[in-house]
Amino acid sequence: MSGLDIRGLTLELGGRRILDGVDVEVPAGQVTGLAGESGSGKTMTGLAVIGLAPAGAKVSGTVAYDDGEVRVPDLLALRPGAMNRLRGRRIAMVFQDPTASLQPMLSVGTQLTDHMRHHLHLSRSAARTRAAELLERVRVPSPEAALKRYPHQFSGGQLQRIAFAIAIACEPKVLIADEPTTALDVTVQAGVLRLLRELTDDLGLAVLLVTHDLGVMSAVADTVAVMRNGSVVEHGSRFQIITDPQTAYAKELVESLPHTPPPGTGEGEA
Repeated sequence: MSGLDIRGLTLELGGRRILDGVDVEVPAGQVTGLAGESGSGKTMTGLAVIGLAPAGAKVSGTVAYDDGEVRVPDLLALRPGAMNRLRGRRIAMVFQDPTASLQPMLSVGTQLTDHMRHHLHLSRSAARTRAAELLERVRVPSPEAALKRYPHQFSGGQLQRIAFAIAIACEPKVLIADEPTTALDVTVQAGVLRLLRELTDDLGLAVLLVTHDLGVMSAVADTVAVMRNGSVVEHGSRFQIITDPQTAYAKELVESLPHTPPPGTGEGEA
């Protein structure tokens, strides 16, 4: 299977088991949702996969990676140097708060081009040309001018689009998006989710979308894994989870939605 195959992922920190045998498949060309309440372990799952678990954490299980060109039987077994070469190049992550993940003292152009020059070995001019193309692709207004600006000069929605541009700059095959719309208002949120769906379809990305909001899942996810207390308690298609949840906890999450639009109607995808 192209994408990620997470099996038996366990993480212990400070004597407490945070993840308890997580099993999730993240196939290429699809958005796999990882849903659950705060503290369920969904964000920690994404961090463990990309090698950013907290210091002192004990991680076990396997995370297989395959993009058709590179196959890694277990990302967790990689040495730090090997993981660093994959992270950003083959696997990327978009975080919840772009103001925290972007360097405030560096221009957007510098942050985009440094990333590409390091991983793709592009010349300065080639990297800058590609940076402008990426900003245009994620629909940041006036891309050439935007390259010269700094993070504080953009709105929250524009910053998250820039974060997506940085994430896809080196043509990764796997994207982990950790609550990418939580800090945005509803209108801006819809645009960012539409962008995520377009990038998944156009680039064939394997996307792991982490969120507590099943409304977000109902807009873009192909399949949904519901987490509670560090374990996946239910996994199925978006349609099945939203319309016919099998566990009491999943039912509670669905019932917490303001309303549940019928999947496939396009509602919530504007």
